[in-house]
Amino acid sequence: MWKLTDVPDQTPPFVHEIRVTWGDCDPARIAYTGRLPVFALEAINAWWEAHLDGDGWFQLELDRNIGTPFVNLSMDFRSPVTPRHRLMCAVWPQRLGEKSITFRVDAHQNGVLCFEGSFTCVFTVADAFRSQAAPPEIRAVVEPLIRP
Repeated sequence: MWKLTDVPDQTPPFVHEIRVTWGDCDPARIAYTGRLPVFALEAINAWWEAHLDGDGWFQLELDRNIGTPFVNLSMDFRSPVTPRHRLMCAVWPQRLGEKSITFRVDAHQNGVLCFEGSFTCVFTVADAFRSQAAPPEIRAVVEPLIRP
C-alpha cells in the first residue's frame, strides 16, 4: 500500500474525501463502475480549487478562458468501493508537458487501494477551442508539485 512516506523530501499529495452513498451503488451493493471516473474527476477538480485560490474547472473555463478537455483516462480497479467508508482520493500532477497535464489519482477506503488512474488533459483557449501551451501561471503552480 502507498504511504505518504514513500516519496521522501516531497510534500504529501492532496487528498480529497468523497462520501460514497447508496445511490452510487449497483445491485451488487458496490459503487457502479461508471461512478469511479466521476469520483476521480471530482478529486482532480478539488485539486485545482485547492491550488488555484478556489478556481476549479468552471472558473478556469469561464473566468480564465482556459479549457482542459481530457484526451486520456486510464484506470485500474483493485478493490470494490462501497458506502461503508469514505473514499480518500490522493491527487497529484505526474507530468506537465508543453500543452498537456497528467494527473494521478489513487483512491483508498479504510487503508485499501480501490482504484488508481492516470488522467491527461490538454490546455485550450476555451472560447476558441484552440490548443495552447500550458499558461505560465498554471505552470508556476504545477511544476513544484510534480511527482512520479
